[in-house]
Amino acid sequence: MKDGIKICTIGGGSSYTPELMNGFIKRYDRLPIKEIWLVDVERGREKLEIVGALAQRMWDKAGLDVKVHLTLDRREALKDADFVTTQFRVGLLEARIKDERIPFSHGMLGQETNGAGGMFKALRTIPVILDIVEEMKELCPDAWLVNFTNPSGMVTESVIRYGKWNRCIGLCNVPIGAMLNEPELIGKTLDDLVYRFAGIDHFHWHRVFDAKTGAEVTDQIIDAMLDPDKGDGTPANIHNIPFAREQLDHLKMIPCGYHRYYYLQTDMLEDGLKEYEGIGTRAQQVKEVEDQLFELYRDPELAEMPELLSKRGGAHYSDVATESIAAIYNNANEHIVCSTLNNGAIPDLPADAVVQVSSYVGGAGAQPVAFGPMDTSARGYLQLMWNMQRLVEEAAVYGDYGALLEAVALNPQTPAGSEAKKCIDELLVAHAQYLPQFADKIAELKAAGVTPIDPVVQELLAKGL
Repeated sequence: MKDGIKICTIGGGSSYTPELMNGFIKRYDRLPIKEIWLVDVERGREKLEIVGALAQRMWDKAGLDVKVHLTLDRREALKDADFVTTQFRVGLLEARIKDERIPFSHGMLGQETNGAGGMFKALRTIPVILDIVEEMKELCPDAWLVNFTNPSGMVTESVIRYGKWNRCIGLCNVPIGAMLNEPELIGKTLDDLVYRFAGIDHFHWHRVFDAKTGAEVTDQIIDAMLDPDKGDGTPANIHNIPFAREQLDHLKMIPCGYHRYYYLQTDMLEDGLKEYEGIGTRAQQVKEVEDQLFELYRDPELAEMPELLSKRGGAHYSDVATESIAAIYNNANEHIVCSTLNNGAIPDLPADAVVQVSSYVGGAGAQPVAFGPMDTSARGYLQLMWNMQRLVEEAAVYGDYGALLEAVALNPQTPAGSEAKKCIDELLVAHAQYLPQFADKIAELKAAGVTPIDPVVQELLAKGL
């Protein structure tokens, strides 16, 4: 690679960008960045300008000669980039509000990456990421794509399967959160332990071993995480309802926080419905936090990442993203949990599946670590969820309504039947401007009078959002 790295960040107006800058600044000795291009869409122009000015102040305060460029021209940002990071949300937070409130209005889970909401985030996002890949083939064919746009697993798999772009890894903050929080539960540091993760994004499990003796300590961590005085490091955006002890003992693995939506489905749905009917869904709460963050970001004296950002729900994204880029650039072969081609790491899924596993990341990308076969329950659930995601990806690429209905039938959060179909049809209408691949079906639904029943969503649509 040439001297002086060029980074292109798509979705640069995100509230996460200061954390990303912080990660790059901490690793500047290993990542000699020369320029960072933050790119966004017209609707995000104001936020891009606010967060871009803060990003430049952060670099200036660090005393480093790095120029932050702001643009709405994606091609300009991509040209000759060494690394492309993606953190965009098609439709902004208003789209997430629809993804959550419409399913809840039909008595189903409304969540950013799970259930109907996660499926529709994928439907909006996959065509855009594939357009980005085509531009990368022309403008920066040697660049690495580091994706942490959700749903990260489906987006990454689509890049590799449909975009034919293998210089790509997908990232999530959940594994690193576990590795940062769990060791102290048993009086250890991360250096004392060896972690092994396997599954798919937001649906993975892990086991933990003592680095010196090789003895498994997974059960010790389970003991500690079920202690109400200690907690388990569940992400801020997930209700921390305890797992059943007997189930974890049988699994002999630690599930990720998102497994609560499946192992504790009715409890999580009940909590979500209470928020929907009361203080508002998670997206509405996040919007309030974002408004506060951008007020802080406007301060011309602010030149560091504010503490409030930790409440946004995606803490540590910058650590895993910037560490991954540093590992690739320096051929470090460092242990990082990422979404990459399976290649036999989990024998219960096809070799060409994109899985989230412990990997060694270096100049050739991610080399997955063999985890071995899953036990009965985990294997069954994992195969169900991966096949459901494959159908969503197919629907996103081809605008196939039948594939979407098949995905609904498999998804545990969308009980198949007339109510689920109403929910899906309302989501199609609500997101019409971002789903051109479904244009004919959406026109048919509108002609039949289909419209969302949720009043908040109706207000958003009336404003053209």
